Amino acid sequence: MDFKTDENLPVEIAQLLREAGHSVSTAIDESLGGASDDSISRAAVSGGRTLVTLDVGFADIRRYPPADLPGLIVLRLRRQDKPHLIATFTQVLRRLQD
Repeated sequence: MDFKTDENLPVEIAQLLREAGHSVSTAIDESLGGASDDSISRAAVSGGRTLVTLDVGFADIRRYPPADLPGLIVLRLRRQDKPHLIATFTQVLRRLQD
């Protein structure tokens, strides 16, 4: 699969995806740091990439209809410290591979 990771995620998330054999571009790699949600969304769509983010704005299906995106993973976690994010995403990645 092809993914785009938002700037609000640790770089280790992109690393985990790459290690699992996926293609990953990051918002930072594409000079989209600080870009609007709409710009991030357009970049994901134009690249045919599933967006992975912590930004709950993307969960608004009126603004970002699922049919308009190649894919979207919005992580809603009570704890957003790096170790917890990585552990949680490792579980998500296992489910993607099933």
